[in-house]
Amino acid sequence: MRKIGIIGGGRFGSTLATCLGQQGMEVLFMDRDRDVVQRLSSAVSKAVQGDATDAQALGEAGFGNCDAVVVAMGSSLEASILATMALKELKVAHVVAKASSDNAGKVLERVGADRIVYPERDRAARLARTLVARTIIDYIQVSPGTGIMEIDAPPPFIGKPLAETRIRSVYGLTVLEIRRGRDGQATERILAPSGEDVIAAGDGLVLFGSEENLRRLTREIR
Repeated sequence: MRKIGIIGGGRFGSTLATCLGQQGMEVLFMDRDRDVVQRLSSAVSKAVQGDATDAQALGEAGFGNCDAVVVAMGSSLEASILATMALKELKVAHVVAKASSDNAGKVLERVGADRIVYPERDRAARLARTLVARTIIDYIQVSPGTGIMEIDAPPPFIGKPLAETRIRSVYGLTVLEIRRGRDGQATERILAPSGEDVIAAGDGLVLFGSEENLRRLTREIR
């Protein structure tokens, strides 16, 4: 199971932490405000009060052991910068930082953020789904309970005809498209693939189905 850290308990951070917790992820949460920490303590694996700009405090809380950490702090760019730098000092492999503007995003990238998200462009619930598994590339909710998800072709599926993967019979999912890389740049799109199409290494699979079945697939192929 992946361990995800969330720093900051505003609307974005709280929603993200709650979504990840509901999906059974191990979530480590930190905020300066004791009331916020208490409010989210039942929704996450561990909630601590602390100063996220202090590398020692982050390390003692366990953020250095996280697979990914989201810096979802409020309007203070300085605090987000310091937190991002502290996480990189702890060798966190994947740091996602919330930014309020393009300029803020560029600054956060310069100090080590691996990915920038903008609240007006990236819904917290959508980000939660992409953090659940490394294989997920993108997710779009079509309607409540139903979505379209693109994943990297899982190793057990590579070299097999689509029918043999049993994506439809076991998981109840429809493969809408196979996206195939060519020379690392151009892309071949196989729309409505047949059961005889063979999945190759590097392929992306665009799946349609219930959120429950999509979650089940990503859990079992990790």
